[in-house]
Amino acid sequence: MAITISIVEDDRNTRSNLMALLKSETSLALLSAYESGEDAVRRMPAEKPQVALVDIHLPGMSGIDCTAKLKAALPELQVLMLTAYEDSDKIFNSLRAGASGYLLKRMVPTELIQAIEQVRLGGSPMSMRVARKVVDHFHQIRQPASDMEKLSKREQEILTLLAKGYLYRQIGDALGISLGTVRTHLQRIYEKLHVQTRTEATVKFLGGAD
Repeated sequence: MAITISIVEDDRNTRSNLMALLKSETSLALLSAYESGEDAVRRMPAEKPQVALVDIHLPGMSGIDCTAKLKAALPELQVLMLTAYEDSDKIFNSLRAGASGYLLKRMVPTELIQAIEQVRLGGSPMSMRVARKVVDHFHQIRQPASDMEKLSKREQEILTLLAKGYLYRQIGDALGISLGTVRTHLQRIYEKLHVQTRTEATVKFLGGAD
């Protein structure tokens, strides 16, 4: 069966070109085309298209806000953002709003058709440059520190001696600190490693943090 589609695009020429392209494909069925997000939010839910092509830069209600409202009314709707922008904030705000893909308008028509088919099958199509921005974003995110990385230099020294079998007083003597200070450090070590005993701390130290 043909994939049913609606368009939300305020530029008349772009909207006409999209309509002509979709009508030329027998695997696709164009249901409607809207000039504004307000009109789309008001009328599209009754049509229940499977895929919506939404321009991100609409007058009045933005394409991002339009997407969020459409997804709230039609949870199964797959939204593809069409835009001239590669701005990272717009990309991620669109995805947070519920968009399943983010495509640049300058792509060739065959890529748009393929993207519609992909999103209907559960994919998240993105223009190559956009996909690279998404990948770069996640590469820049600092991964959570392991339990061992949370330990201070002094705590690591104490844990090393503990793993070698040193008694608390021997640890204090080796590091030139009091027995009370050793106990305080050990308590913090146990909390950071999520353990309760010397043995558990030693095992985790020797085995490495998960």
